[in-house]
Amino acid sequence: MEEARIKWLLRRGMKELDVMFGRYYQHRYPVAPEAERAAFRALLDGPQEPEIYAWAMGFEAPPAEFAEVILEFRNYR
Repeated sequence: MEEARIKWLLRRGMKELDVMFGRYYQHRYPVAPEAERAAFRALLDGPQEPEIYAWAMGFEAPPAEFAEVILEFRNYR
C-alpha cells in the first residue's frame, strides 16, 4: 500500500481514532517491525471504527492478528 493511500485512510471519521492513527503512523510506524506494519495496513482496510475504538480503549480484546498493533496504539491515545 502506498504512502498517499495510507495517509488518506488515517482519517477515520472519529476524532479519537484520527489522533491515535496519526500519532501511531508518525511515531511508531516508521520503526515498527514489518509484521506490525502489515497488521496496521490491514487494520486500515478492515474493521470499523467502533470495533477499533473498543480494542484501543481496552473495552474488548482485539483479534490476534491486530493484538500487537493495538497494544502499540494504546501508547498513542
